[in-house]
Amino acid sequence: MEQVTSYELLSKIDSPEDLRHLPAELLPEVCKELREKIIDELSRNPGHLGSSLGAIELTVAIHYIYNTPYDRIVWDVGHQAYSHKILTGRRDRFYTNRKLNGLCPFPSPDESEYDTFTCGHASNSISAALGMAVAATKKGETNRHVVAIIGDGSMSGGLAFEGLNNASSTPNNLLIILNDNNMAIDRSVGGMKQYLLNLQTSKSYNLIRYKIAQKLRQLGILNEERRKSLLRFNNSLKSILTQQQNVFEGMNIRYFGPINGHDVLGLAKVLKEIKDMKGPKLLHIHTRKGKGYEPAEKEATIWHAPGIFNKETGERIITDTTGKPPLFQEVFGNTLLELAQKNDKIIGVTPAMPTGCSMNILMKAMPERAFDVGIAEGHAVTFSGGMAKEGLQPFCNIYSSFMQRAYDNLIHDVAIQRLNVVLCLDRAGLVGEDGPTHHGIFDMAYLRPIPNLTIASPYDEHELRKLMYTAQLPNQGPFVIRYPRGRGYLVNWACPLEAVEIGKGRKLKNGYDLAVISIGPIGNDTAQAISEAEKQTGKSIAHYDLRFLKPLDEEMLHEIGKKFQRIITVEDGVLKGGMGSAILEFMSDNNYTPIIKRIGIPDAFIQHGSVQALHTICHIDKNNILNTIIKLL
Repeated sequence: MEQVTSYELLSKIDSPEDLRHLPAELLPEVCKELREKIIDELSRNPGHLGSSLGAIELTVAIHYIYNTPYDRIVWDVGHQAYSHKILTGRRDRFYTNRKLNGLCPFPSPDESEYDTFTCGHASNSISAALGMAVAATKKGETNRHVVAIIGDGSMSGGLAFEGLNNASSTPNNLLIILNDNNMAIDRSVGGMKQYLLNLQTSKSYNLIRYKIAQKLRQLGILNEERRKSLLRFNNSLKSILTQQQNVFEGMNIRYFGPINGHDVLGLAKVLKEIKDMKGPKLLHIHTRKGKGYEPAEKEATIWHAPGIFNKETGERIITDTTGKPPLFQEVFGNTLLELAQKNDKIIGVTPAMPTGCSMNILMKAMPERAFDVGIAEGHAVTFSGGMAKEGLQPFCNIYSSFMQRAYDNLIHDVAIQRLNVVLCLDRAGLVGEDGPTHHGIFDMAYLRPIPNLTIASPYDEHELRKLMYTAQLPNQGPFVIRYPRGRGYLVNWACPLEAVEIGKGRKLKNGYDLAVISIGPIGNDTAQAISEAEKQTGKSIAHYDLRFLKPLDEEMLHEIGKKFQRIITVEDGVLKGGMGSAILEFMSDNNYTPIIKRIGIPDAFIQHGSVQALHTICHIDKNNILNTIIKLL
C-alpha cells in the first residue's frame, strides 16, 4: 500500500464535526491516513485488523453525511469500528485499545456518546436501531436519523431477520447498511451469502422509480395508505424485469445497491440522496476485508486478528511455541478428529468459528462430517438436536459467551428430549482483551439449573480428551464440556482415550486441616497455591477436583462435609449460582456446617485486559488463592 508519512488531515480531526468541515475531495486522503494509522497501531498493539480496514470508507462517509452523535449510528460486530473510534475523539488514545484501563475492544456507550449501543455479539444492530428510530418518532424528533450497520456474516443470525421482519411492518425511517464482505471471521457460508453475492439492482430503475413516485405525489395519487400496495406492485414488476427476486423489497424495505463500499465519494453521494427518504431502507455495499493491506486481503481469516506484525513486510511476529503445551482448542480439534475416525456417527457443528475452535481440523480431513452454520448459535444447537434425534452424535462447539444466545434452544430442543448432543464451550472463564461481551463466566451458573445435563470441566488436556471420549459413548444425553482460551499445561497431551465415571470427582491430594475444591483448569493454580501454603504454614491441605458440576460427586462431598470444618471453593465463573453455590447448597441440605469461603468472579461485568491482570483484579489468581488459604487456616 502507498505509505502515509504524516497524518496531516487526521491530526486535525477531533470529532466528526471537524470531518464535515472538509471539502469532499479530501475524503479519500482521510481514508488513506486512517488506513495507515490502523495498520501502524495494530502492528504493535494487536486487535481486529481486517474488518476495520474494510469499513474505513463507509465510516468516513457516514460521519460526513450524518449529524453524529445526534444521528444514531448503530454498529454490528464492533470489530469493524476502529476508524469510527479514531474519528470520534479517541485518536490520541487509540494506542490503548484493548489494553487494561484503555479503550474498549468494541464500541461501548460507557466510553463515548458516539457509541450508541453495545455490539460485542453479532446480529443485534437492526433490532436496536429500529427501537431507536421508533423512540425518535414517539419523542417528536423528526429530524433524527438512525442507521444500522450490519456485516461480517451477521445477516445470517436469526435476530437480524427478526429485526427486518419488524422493520417491514413498523412505521420508521431506518436505514440499514449491509456491509457485505463475504466473510465473518472465516469465509461466510449459507444461502444468504450466495444470495448477496448475486444480488443486483439497476441504477436507472431506482431513478425512474423515484421520479414516478414524485409525480404520483404531486397528482395526489400516492399517499401513505396506498404506499405499501404500490411498493408490492413495484417490487413484483422489478422482479419480472430483472429476473430476480429481492428478499428485502419483498418485505417492503427499499433496496439500494449493491455499490462499491470503497468509493468514499460515491458512498457519500448515495447516502446524501437517500438520507431523507421515508420508510425503511437498505443500502447494500460490497467491501473487501483487509482492504488496502495486501497480506490482509490475501488471507482474510488469518488477518482478522493477526497479532503483532511487521507492517512493512507483512510478516506476523509469532512466538516460538516449541516445547510448550498446546492450546486447549487444538487438543479439542485433534481429539475430535481422532474420535470421528473411530465413530462414524460423530458430526462437528460450529457457528462461524471453525478456525477459532479448531474444528477446521475435522473439516479438512472429513469435510462431509462437519458443518459451519454461520453466525447462528441457536440454530447450531437445534440443528445438532435434530441430528441427535435421528441417531447421529453431534459435537457442537460454541464459545461460552455466545452460548448465551442459544439458551432456550438448549432447554427446549435438547435437554427436554435428553438428546445425545455434546456441547463443547470454548473460551470459558475470563478471555482477556475482548472484554465483558466475550468473557465466558456465566455458563456454570446458567446451565446448572437445567435438568438432564451433564456439565464437566477438565483439569488439563488429558482430562479434556477423556471427557470428550466419555461424552460420545451411547446414551449419555446432553453433555457440556467447558474449557478456557489459551494454552494448557501438558506438553505430552496425547494420552490414551478412556472413559471416566459420570459425576465422579478426584481427590488430588490428602489433607486434614482444610479442604480446597476446584473445578476446571484453575485447579492447576490452586494446586500451586496449596503447595506454597503448606510450606509457609506447615498445615495439611486437601485438594479435590470436582470435575463434574452436574451431577455432583455426592460421595466425595459427604467425605468433605464430615471431615472438614473449613472449605474453600475455586472457580473461573461467577460466584452467584456457580460451583461454590452448589457446594453451599449441598452442605446445607445435608446439615453440614463448615465455614466456606468461595473464590470466583464477583457480581460485576469485568473489563478488558490480559487474562493474568483480570485474574488478579477478580482475586482468582494464584496469590489470592494462597492468601485466602492462609487466612482461613
